[in-house]
Amino acid sequence: MGITRLSYRSILLLLGLAFASGVAASLSSENASRALLSLDELEEKLQTCSVVQELNAEKLAEASETSTLTSQIFAVLFPGSPAVNALLATLYISGPPNFLLALCPPNIDPSSLSIMVAFAVGGLLGDTLFHLLPEIFLGEDSPEHVRFVLVEPNRNLLLGVAIMVGFMTFVAMDKGLRIATGGEGHEHSHGGHSHDSPAQTKAISTSVDTPNAELTKRKKSNKEDAKAEQEESEKEINPSVRLGGYLNLIADFTHNITDGLAMSASFYASPTIGATTTVAVFFHEIPHEVGDFALLVQSGFSKRAAMGAQFVTALGALLGTLIGIAVQEFGGSSVDGNGIGMTEGIWGTSLTYGDLLLPFTAGTFLYVGTVAVIPELLETGPNKTLEFRKMLVQFAAIALGAGIMLYISWD
Repeated sequence: MGITRLSYRSILLLLGLAFASGVAASLSSENASRALLSLDELEEKLQTCSVVQELNAEKLAEASETSTLTSQIFAVLFPGSPAVNALLATLYISGPPNFLLALCPPNIDPSSLSIMVAFAVGGLLGDTLFHLLPEIFLGEDSPEHVRFVLVEPNRNLLLGVAIMVGFMTFVAMDKGLRIATGGEGHEHSHGGHSHDSPAQTKAISTSVDTPNAELTKRKKSNKEDAKAEQEESEKEINPSVRLGGYLNLIADFTHNITDGLAMSASFYASPTIGATTTVAVFFHEIPHEVGDFALLVQSGFSKRAAMGAQFVTALGALLGTLIGIAVQEFGGSSVDGNGIGMTEGIWGTSLTYGDLLLPFTAGTFLYVGTVAVIPELLETGPNKTLEFRKMLVQFAAIALGAGIMLYISWD
């Protein structure tokens, strides 16, 4: 009687699952007076099963021995422990985008960044849907052995709550800023300030209008006089516009803290998740920083002052990373030295507070990639042909960003 390869593997998998159930039942009866084993400890014991070891051997035989180019690059960029790699990732996402501001003209229009913003949205949503959510609920596949998804009561529920808390945290922050700025809000895409730009530009120009309009036009032809005129206009900026710039800095500092939390949480989850999250955040940071730079200049900051303010807000990412590392390192372990006698975690699960950082990050990414950015991409003008072409380019940019995330994780 011939047994096909597929049916043979199916039988082995069923035997493995039956063995897992037997192990769990026996461990439960043997340790009735003690706490249950952790999921990691139970996984270790499952690997000692002869059926599982045969599956492991088959998996290793089929595995590719050559590493991909992306994995080689990630190995060079992130060669250390999760804490070291998280700090390196924070440096990568904070340094280059801020240095690029030196090349940006002070009068850059944030609306010109819409294509770059669309590309960043594809990267963020791709990272969230392809990497973070599967990692949160199912874990990551191991190249060395098969893994079993072992479900415990309330674990998935608690992870879902953490995702919602992350999402609603950004809703609350955005709502608070809209109240503080009189309804103008803070477009988190940082390429979506264009609808505020005309009003702000008007506030700047009307504050320095003089009867000598012809004299003003002649002064603009002279670089030195134009610079002096700019400095004079900065002193007469509408106070509400300047207040909006400072509130924007506060929002950016808070957002950068969540970026730092994302770096630490993702690298402690796995090196692959950490690397892909770094790439997604890096794509987002470029239009983020350029858009905020333009808004600060419109709020009355000089180019040098705007660049300095952006560097200060970048320290929020470092702070968030350090907080995340501290939570992961000192947040408490659910397993004792022998893996037995697990202390009860949150809501009776094996989850610790460090385990909730990654779903919290996924919730913030969902907000940034949808609520904070999609309204900007939905904005249209009167020219239907131009808007249709722009839409095609934006969708192509989103597909490219998501495609890169998919390629990175594809074996």
